[in-house]
Amino acid sequence: MDSQIEWQRLSPEEKKLQLFLNQKKTLDLFLEKNAISQAQYDKSLGDLKEKMDIHL
Repeated sequence: MDSQIEWQRLSPEEKKLQLFLNQKKTLDLFLEKNAISQAQYDKSLGDLKEKMDIHL
């Protein structure tokens, strides 16, 4: 329940960033476990950044 309260306190931009970081973490894990290639990782991460308008 505490994490739900913390989530509600985040601004829309902070929520977007957290969602992006969670998705990136999943991609990182897929790459680490060789479930995807480096090329697939790079494409997916690039697409994710573009669609979410993230500039890191």
